[in-house]
Amino acid sequence: MMPPTRTLFLSRLIGLYCLLVGLSMMTHKQLTVEGVAALLQNPSLTLLLGFITLGASLAMVIAHNLWWSGPLALIITLIGWLALIKSLLFLFLSPAMEARFFLGQLHYQQFFYDYVAVSIALGIYLTYAGFTSSSH
Repeated sequence: MMPPTRTLFLSRLIGLYCLLVGLSMMTHKQLTVEGVAALLQNPSLTLLLGFITLGASLAMVIAHNLWWSGPLALIITLIGWLALIKSLLFLFLSPAMEARFFLGQLHYQQFFYDYVAVSIALGIYLTYAGFTSSSH
């Protein structure tokens, strides 16, 4: 069964995004770590980020909620739901709790290259799958 056109589009979009952001993060580790820490200490920016990611993630969840359409569709659906949860955390957690969760609990700085590797690997997989599969 071929993935739906929407799945392929989102696979290409999210794949290229993850790949390019991951490569940029790898290239600019200190700037990325400092930027994320500064963002999480600015309540206005985290609120704005929450609004933007809420819109994008709601669009993904509403347009692509395909749990049984193959592994590529499942990954795209999971990314949409995880992005929605992340946006809600940005909107409803206090700034101190956000910083403690993202920087402390997830050990962002200590596992930085692990997060980069996941982003790049996911980017490669989604980009490859999105551009080599054909829609029905």
